[in-house]
Amino acid sequence: MPDRFRIAAITDEFSPDLEIAARAMAEIGMTGAELRMLLGKNVMDLSDEEIDRAVEIARAHGLEILSIASPLLKCVLPEAPPVDERFQQDMFAAKHTFADQPRLTARAFAIAERTGARIIRVFSYWRTVNPDACFDRIVDALSKLADQAAGRGVTIGIENEHACNIGTGEETARLLAALDHPNLKVVWDPANALVAGENPFPEGYGRIPPGRIAHVHAKDCRVENHKATWLELGAGAVDWPGQIDALARDRYPGWISLETHWHGPKGDKLEASEICGRDLKRLVA
Repeated sequence: MPDRFRIAAITDEFSPDLEIAARAMAEIGMTGAELRMLLGKNVMDLSDEEIDRAVEIARAHGLEILSIASPLLKCVLPEAPPVDERFQQDMFAAKHTFADQPRLTARAFAIAERTGARIIRVFSYWRTVNPDACFDRIVDALSKLADQAAGRGVTIGIENEHACNIGTGEETARLLAALDHPNLKVVWDPANALVAGENPFPEGYGRIPPGRIAHVHAKDCRVENHKATWLELGAGAVDWPGQIDALARDRYPGWISLETHWHGPKGDKLEASEICGRDLKRLVA
């Protein structure tokens, strides 16, 4: 019997060396890859030649490039309330500002076209002490991105990110209701919702229209005061068996993609991702 879902990973969770990452991912049975960091650089800062080499390596290991894990809208929103300092901001070699967003947008679409990726992952600006005050400007920014994506056959995937203004399933559902655009969908990350203060499954997931979910990230943790302790997939507070069963029930058609974060029993990120990758393979079987 085939697995219920295809599985993938953000490659740098395995190794900054794509050859090492792709080999390990393929051995687990993964068929998709997301590009975020390569050669010590954020994907947005890679040259065309470096992107072409990444595609070549991925394809040689049977991996389809699914998503550009860009840092779009992962910056301070000018003239907004102060940033909420409770949440850790993960940069992944991206130090771009609000002023950089037009250039990054053009580059993200160019990389998507070059790699064949059908999803560009985006965010909702660094979380402020009053996310509601930023809501209309987030909707406007995402509407413009979705309009640009419409003519390119690409989906803008807004990830619920605890360090950004749209962090929970409830906040994501409100955004989707305000912006009913066919080229705007969700990168659903249950662990991020947990860090943001929500029970991701069933409560957070239950608020999101299943048909608006384009992609799912898998990682696990325990949380205290919005601080995550990252753990092996299945060992934390996210109900992954229940979540995956619900995705199957709702006929989710996409990949489930590992974003490990855990450093493993020996502080070896490759080993940690291999362990969690095998956990994910069992969960989708």
